[in-house]
Amino acid sequence: MKMPGKFTFLAFRLYSRFRDFILGQRYLPRWIVALIDLSICGVSFLLTWLILSESPVFFNQFLSIPEKALLLIGIHFLCFIVFRTYSGIIRHSTFADVYRFAKSTLAFLFITMAGNMVFYYFNGTKLFLTTTILLYAFFSLTLLLAFRITIKEMYRFLRAAATAGRLKKRVIVLGIDDKTISLSHAILSDSASIYRPVAFLTTKEKRKRFKILNLPVCYTDDDIETNLESTKSKHNADGVLFVGDLLSVEERNSIAEACFSVGLEVYNLSLPEQWSDISKKPLKIDPLRIEDLLERSVIETDIELISKDLKDKTILITGGAGSIGSELVRQIAEINPRLLVVLDNGESPLHGIEIYLKNNFPHLNYSIFLADVTKKGRMEGIFKKFKFDVVYHAAAYKHVPMMERHPREAIRTNIVGTRTLAELSVKYECERFVMVSTDKAVNPSNVMGASKRAAEMFVQSLQRTPGIKTKFITTRFGNVLGSNGSVIPFFREQIKNGGPVTVTHKDIIRYFMTIKEACQLVLQAGTMGKGGEIFVFDMGKPVKILDLAERMIKLSGFKPYKDIPIEIVGLRQGEKLYEELLIDGENTLPTYHPKIMVCSTVPYDYSVICNAIDELELMADSVGKKKDIIKKLKILVPEFVSQNSEYSTLDKHIE
Repeated sequence: MKMPGKFTFLAFRLYSRFRDFILGQRYLPRWIVALIDLSICGVSFLLTWLILSESPVFFNQFLSIPEKALLLIGIHFLCFIVFRTYSGIIRHSTFADVYRFAKSTLAFLFITMAGNMVFYYFNGTKLFLTTTILLYAFFSLTLLLAFRITIKEMYRFLRAAATAGRLKKRVIVLGIDDKTISLSHAILSDSASIYRPVAFLTTKEKRKRFKILNLPVCYTDDDIETNLESTKSKHNADGVLFVGDLLSVEERNSIAEACFSVGLEVYNLSLPEQWSDISKKPLKIDPLRIEDLLERSVIETDIELISKDLKDKTILITGGAGSIGSELVRQIAEINPRLLVVLDNGESPLHGIEIYLKNNFPHLNYSIFLADVTKKGRMEGIFKKFKFDVVYHAAAYKHVPMMERHPREAIRTNIVGTRTLAELSVKYECERFVMVSTDKAVNPSNVMGASKRAAEMFVQSLQRTPGIKTKFITTRFGNVLGSNGSVIPFFREQIKNGGPVTVTHKDIIRYFMTIKEACQLVLQAGTMGKGGEIFVFDMGKPVKILDLAERMIKLSGFKPYKDIPIEIVGLRQGEKLYEELLIDGENTLPTYHPKIMVCSTVPYDYSVICNAIDELELMADSVGKKKDIIKKLKILVPEFVSQNSEYSTLDKHIE
């Protein structure tokens, strides 16, 4: 009774060792592959001889059997060399390998047949019977292909057996176009993948018993939810896999909502052309992000024009370790300018940028500066040393509630810091100064927005000063997806902790743009500016924050209000229900880029603005009351009307 068990155990151990040995082998050298192919050719000749030796059709006796074998196999081997049949990796054989063997076999047939006819013409007899050549060619091609198929399938089987204990997510693949099918095949071939396609789902092909890659193709009509429920039950699916951006945002939203309602997870597989580093992650499957469901079209910029404009420039990026600044660093590093200077007062994030540039752009000429834009002496030293061609000014304090509590810092950094950099740009004959502003500067309701508006007013007034050669360009846009302190990472953290997700108001809306897109538009606007303009970006449709919270909870696999509560906590200090992109008196005109508009600006007197900023700077550096500082700021920025703030009482006292 013990013997079968012992025998089974030994057999399993032998199988495991064999499996681990095979899977652990490196690719065979080409000379070994060539020897294996020659051995298969030898077996093919032996089979031909065995068959013909028992038939009326037999070899003629002009050459001996070994000589004929050497001649045929030698010619065949020359064809292998010409068509490099041994260059493929056996375990990864494809149709390209089949094609190479087919060509080499046809070449072999042509050479041997032609040689046979020439020999017959001069000697009156053939070296080989035609039957011999054809039978050998058939056996050799069949065995060579069969060997590769056997090795490939055995390797796939052993890989699958090695990962058989792992739980895989069963996914329904959306779409049946060529890209979707080829990527699904790649997933099926990757035994290490944690995903396993079990069916295709399409809205186009309505056919019964229709299969692709041996997987059923299910059809769905307008009733997506019912069809998804049926497909989920039938195939025991865990989720739905979207492939790239082959669907419109509206279609994604509709299908995603249906998936959420029937309890299916949603994943996204990016297309190969979207992969930044294929070597690290061949199949980039990730949970669908909230960014993928925002109803906004893809933004395209003229990369060639931007590259040509910045290629030989010395460039400064302030706030280079922040959300916008660091992305500007990445995009400009790709252009490889003459010199890139990155400046920030945050030690740790600046160190991270330095490591990133060192690892990813080893040949880039760059310098890193830990410095504060409010320190005029330090800034002058840097400007004097490098004499910048272009300055991208992204350094700013941006958190609304924080600046409501610390208005002095908003004035020092956002206003005085901008003035310092702008004046140094003029002094050292900088070609362009591009300031990153915000939609919160439009009819500001908080200190942060008002400080950014004051900075806008200063650079516009400076531009109108006689003798100014520097082009001052302002870019104005809304919230950036995934930036430090933005609502999406904030919600993600709350969901991760089990909730509640806090929304300030049920009707609050915001415009959103990805960091990459925002920086692309900043660079594009910088190339088209003539000086003094404010460029406004088309942010797409505004997003209701409550809807955003609900969708993020669903994307995380939970049900809003049931699994993760949502609480309305009231507007924060200085927060508005909606943001604007234009101030009263401003109008927009289109540019050659469909996503960038230029707005007409209200003229400001440079001396008046300077005097007001001088007073604000003195007050910020003194021990005066915050309300006095805010009152002065409201005089400088008359459209600044506080909301949900302790400074609201000041508005009625300002005429």
